[in-house]
This record gives sequence, C-alpha cells and structure tokens, in this order.
Amino acid sequence: MNNFLKKLYAKLNTRFGFFTLVLFVFWIKTYLVYITKFNLGIASTYQMVLAFINPLPFALLILGIALYFKGKKSYWLLLVLDFICSLWMFANILYYREFSDFLSLGIIKTSGTVSNNLGLCISEILHGTDFLVFVDVIVFALLLIFKLIKVDYSPVKYRVPAVITVLSVVLFGLNLTAAEKDRSQLLTRTFDNNYIVKYLGLNFYAGYNAYQTHKQNETRAHASSSDMDKVLKFINKNRTEDNIQYFGKAKGKNVFIFHLESFQQFLIDYKVDGKEVTPNINSFYHNQNTLSFDNFFNQVGQGKTSDAETMLENSLYGLPSGSVTSTYGTDNTFQALPAMLSQRGYTTASFHGDVGSFWNRNNTYKSWGYQYFFDKEFYKDKADYSVGYGLKDKIFLKQAAQYIEQLPQPFYAKIITVTNHYPYQIDKQNQDFPKTTTGDNTVDGYVQTAHYLDQAFGEFISYLKKTGLYDNSMIVMYGDHYGISNNHKKAIAQLLGKDKVTDYDLVNFQKVPFMIHMNGLQGGINHTYGGEIDVMPTLLDLMGIKNTDTIQFGQDLLATNRRQVVAFRNGDFTSPQYTKVGSTVYNNKGEKVTDKLNKKEKSIIDQDQEYVTSSLDLSDKVITGDLLRFYTPSNFKNVNKQDITYNYTKSMAQLKQAQKDKKSSLLYKNNDKSTVDLYSTDAPELK
Repeated sequence: MNNFLKKLYAKLNTRFGFFTLVLFVFWIKTYLVYITKFNLGIASTYQMVLAFINPLPFALLILGIALYFKGKKSYWLLLVLDFICSLWMFANILYYREFSDFLSLGIIKTSGTVSNNLGLCISEILHGTDFLVFVDVIVFALLLIFKLIKVDYSPVKYRVPAVITVLSVVLFGLNLTAAEKDRSQLLTRTFDNNYIVKYLGLNFYAGYNAYQTHKQNETRAHASSSDMDKVLKFINKNRTEDNIQYFGKAKGKNVFIFHLESFQQFLIDYKVDGKEVTPNINSFYHNQNTLSFDNFFNQVGQGKTSDAETMLENSLYGLPSGSVTSTYGTDNTFQALPAMLSQRGYTTASFHGDVGSFWNRNNTYKSWGYQYFFDKEFYKDKADYSVGYGLKDKIFLKQAAQYIEQLPQPFYAKIITVTNHYPYQIDKQNQDFPKTTTGDNTVDGYVQTAHYLDQAFGEFISYLKKTGLYDNSMIVMYGDHYGISNNHKKAIAQLLGKDKVTDYDLVNFQKVPFMIHMNGLQGGINHTYGGEIDVMPTLLDLMGIKNTDTIQFGQDLLATNRRQVVAFRNGDFTSPQYTKVGSTVYNNKGEKVTDKLNKKEKSIIDQDQEYVTSSLDLSDKVITGDLLRFYTPSNFKNVNKQDITYNYTKSMAQLKQAQKDKKSSLLYKNNDKSTVDLYSTDAPELK
C-alpha cells in the first residue's frame, strides 16, 4: 500500500500527473453541479451517462492549454483556467436559481451586469454550498504554495498536449453523435438551453452561445435603416382594409388565447368507436357565436410551438432553422401584440405549466411586452401532477384560475396547454377514451391525450361561465402545429379513411383549428384560406385597433380583399385554387396538374410563389437584422425589458398593487372573495 501511495505521489509531482488530477476533480465537480444545482430534466440512464461524460471533452480542451507551457507557468495557468471555468459555473448556479436558465452573452449584454439581471440581492441568492465549486482550486493552489506538490521543470513534449487536444475533439464528436441519437437536430432545433447543457455540457454551451451571438451580431451589424425600405414596400402593397362588419366588435373585451397543443383540424367531430374525441371543442367550434376557420394551416418550421407563438403575436414567420425565441428573443426589438395592448390599458399575461426557460420564454416574453408570466414556479407540483412537458392540463388550468381572477380587466391572457404533446402518453387514472387501432404506437395514443385536453377545456369554459368572464371576453382558440407528422403516412391514411395519402393530402393534414368566440359575434364556418401569420391583424381588427403602419406579414382573415395564399416555411404554399409541393402543383381536387397548366395558370402559380418567397425572405431579414429597431409605428413605444420581472415575489406584489390601482379584477368585483371554488375538475390527482 505504501509503495502504491509513493508511486501515486510521484506521478502527481509530474506536470501530466498534476494535470490529470485537476482534470478529474473538475470533471466530477461539474457533474455534481449538474445533478444538484440544475434541473436538466435527465429522464433516462442514457441521458445520465451523457451528462456524466460531456464535461470531459471541453475540460480536456481548455485545461489542456496549460500543457503547452513549462515550469510554474504551466501549473498556475492550469489553475487560472480551472478558476475561470469554475467562476462561469458559479455565475450560472446563481442565475439558474432565479431564472431556471443559463447565462448567455445576450443576457449579460442586455442587462449590463449579471447582478442587475438577477433581480435579487446577492445575500438572498447565495447558498453556502455554491462556493464549493472553488474548493478544488484553492486546495490545489495551497498544495503548490506550500510545495506539497512540486513543480516539474522537465522540457515540454509538445506531442502530449497535441494528443490531448485531438482527443478532446474526437471525444466531443462522439458525444455529439450519441446526443443526436437521443435528441435529433439538437443544435439546429435549440428550444431549451437545458438540453444543450444536458447533452453537450456547460462549457460547450458557453462556446456555442458565443458563436450564435457572433453570428447574430454580424448580421445585425451590417443591417441599416435602408433595409426597411423593401420591407415597407412589400407590407404596404399587401396591406388589407378593415372589415367594417367586424371592426371593433371586441373593443374593451378581455381576450383569452387558448393554445391547443399539437391539435389538428381533423380531430374536430372525429369519432372513435362512435364516441366524439373532443365533444367540448366540437360544441365550441359549432357555436353560433364562434367564427371557425376550416382552411387554417399551421406554418411552423423547426421552432414548432415557438414559431406558432411568434406568428400569432408578431405576424413574423419562424426561421428556416432554429427558433426565433431561442436565438433572437432576448435581444431583438419586437412590436408584439402584448406590448400593443399593455400600452392601451390591457393587463397582459401568459400561463404555462412548464419551466419558463423552455423556448426561452422567460426572456422573449419580456421583449414582447408581457407584464406577467405565470410559469411552473407559480403552481403547486407533486409527483403525479405532471406528465411529459409540464403540469397536466386539468391541474394547470385549475391552478391558473387563482391568477386569472386577479388580473385587472380588460386583460389579454394566453393559456398554453401541454398534455396533448408527443409522445401522447397519459397515466391510466386519466385514460377514459379508447385508442385508435392503426398499429402505430405514436398515433394511437393521440386521441386519448386530445380527449383529456378537451375535458380540461370544458372545465375551463365552465369556470368562465360561472364567473361571468365568458360573457365579457373574446375567446380565441388555435392548434399550434401538427400532432402526427408526415412520417406516419400509413396511420394517417387509416385515420382519414383512405388507402394511401398523397402530398396533397399531407398538406391538408397540416390544418389546425382556429376559432374566435364572443357573445353577439356573428359566427359560422369560414372557408377563407389562412394561417397563423394572419392571427394578429385579425385580432387587431376585432379589437378596433388601426393597423395601417405596422410591420406584419399576415393579413386580416376577415378582410374582403385579402390574398388567400398560405406560405409554408419550406417555400411551398396552398391556396383555394392550387397547392404547390416542391415542383409539383395540385389543383383543389388533389389532382396533379403540373404539366397541364396553361400560360395564365402558370402565371398565377409564379406570382403566388414570388409572394411566398418574398414574404418569407423579408420576414427573415426583419428578424436576423433586428430591423424593427429602425422603425416604430404610430401609437407604439418600444418595450423597456428592464421594467419587467417574472420573479414570483415581485410579480405577486406588482399584481396586488395593480388590483388596488385599477379596481377592475374579477376578485375585486367579487368583494375580494375568491372564485377558485367555482372551478370544478374531475382530476383524480386532486381528490
């Protein structure tokens, strides 16, 4: 034993031995921070192994720099690098504690200082155990100072550090490959920084974020106010007129935006074994005071839900790759619907039963002007309260009522459900509807979670009716994107009662519900072709807000002179006359007519394609160049993000004060008697 310890001590007194010790301790320290200080959502042994391995490649790369030097310089440089990495870790621990997200260069730059952005005094944020990340650096420094570890002055053999550098790159490549197997398109579809850290590591996240920031800054730096000229020319050329019949019908009303997760149009009136999948939504859809659009398409790209939100509340398209909210939501200038409404006296709030960092909402919503964001931190959670991507809808909506009743009226409230999310699984105690029998496991559970969502929606509407909010609100419902992807063609064909499906069928399978309900509204089924990009101008029309100089790529769905061409993110499109998929053109009967078009028909297709291409391209330029900083529409003030906080304590204090000032909340009008008891749910978890 003594001989082993002597040999080990001798090894530690070599440059490479000391490096190995520092590397090993840093590696283990990082992993322990992952599992004790962050909530990375590690859901399997495979993910745990990746989280354990991922600190190593970049630790080798960064700490390995010290091996290129000799003598004391090598040792102290190693500790300096260790300290810098530990300091980055420490800063992220503090930031994560309040925001459930990781520091980015954009956040640091926007806030000026990290401490200001954290929004709490240091004494309230710090935990004593946070300082443990520096213990190894201190111990190693003392070992050197007191010469318990002796400096190795032997000449540097550059082959060793070179091998270390190459090894770090190879290990990272293997790490990335393994991560992609568990989470495809990890880097191109970045919707939560937790995923980057979980799969690839905190230090990789720092480098990746720096690269993203550099790319954004390059594009942004080369942009100028003159770039807005083409945008304005296109927007003004395609701007529609207000529909006199509907303009201002919802003025002064509360607005609910009810987000139906992964909900497709085919579910409306769909039956399994003779039972309606969504009886409550069906009833709402066919209500005489509901405007329901049956040719409304999702237009999302890789950003999925975040793209839908970007289009709905900004009338800007998602990007060809990645997510607007994740990449540009923190720094860009937006002229979003929540900001417009808050500047007109509305209280604006979003409700979501998952962590605020998902899709970077906790930063993006500030840029969009949301005054409140009631994320998972605001709700009670137990082991059986959540499934998949957050709180189960029934439990979430029941708990959201306590905050809805406190919102000063009129308010704009977006309710984001999550239970009807891939892979469409729900626990047995909530299963009371039969699966479909396509033989596709992903598809067959879809109707069960959709039915659960429908039940949750029915309970929510019942609450609104009991409290009177139903009569004083415009309720908008939309499906954000497909639930069943085109990869399940065989199952889709069975669901639609077809032998097989064509590309034309798959385009129409991208339809999602869009409904606008309000007492006194002339409802019915509207066959207008449109998509998520058109929602914001439509709502502005109904709310009586003039929309003559805003930058919006959508058109009012109620306008009589609108262009009914629906652009998809890949450049394809559909219209009442034609659908174009790649180079193939279909007529409105689903027949291929690519080679049968006459000159006039080809001209129509070319014009529609030019419109789609220009719309997507110019919208991309607005986002990547942050062009809205050069243009401000009338009656709009740019959002000061520093004035907005989503911290629980501060939000509740702000809400309490707002109720005193405006005296218009449901709670105030009910003589401060809560209406939550009026919310009835059959959620078994709450019994």
